[in-house]
Amino acid sequence: WAQILFIENNGMAFGMQFGGIVGKLCLSIFRLVLIVAIIWFINRLITKNNPRWSILISLTFVLAGAIGNIIDSAFYGLIFSESTLFTVADVTPFGDGYAPFLCGKVVDMFYFPIIRTTLPSWFPFWGGEEFEFFRPIFNFADACVSCSAIYMLFFERKFFASLTKKKEQEK
Repeated sequence: WAQILFIENNGMAFGMQFGGIVGKLCLSIFRLVLIVAIIWFINRLITKNNPRWSILISLTFVLAGAIGNIIDSAFYGLIFSESTLFTVADVTPFGDGYAPFLCGKVVDMFYFPIIRTTLPSWFPFWGGEEFEFFRPIFNFADACVSCSAIYMLFFERKFFASLTKKKEQEK
């Protein structure tokens, strides 16, 4: 149920992509803007609001995940050759890789196919088809971002709601 694989992801979480090089550059620029915004927000929380440690830790995990993925996409394409169906990427001299700066792939490696089964024939729409629960292949940075975002959505709603109330009162 747990495997380590080598997958090069062209896009973002769960293999979603924008179109081509322009989409990859837009995604990288978005990640850079997100990193700056999170650093600014953490700094603001520390200096003005004295937040709970759980908020700071969650935001720091999101920041670390974003930085990890931007480093991967920024430099992986510069220092590795293109992988194929039959060969794994090789290290090349810096700048001789398969992609320009900020356009490389992100390496994913964790795979947890918890349930693999065939759905019963009476099951609506998908009866008789193969079913696999938890198909995504991800890396540690993806896990940091996803788990922290889910934690904040479920357990820190009141904190973020209080921030918007304070902002409304300031107006």
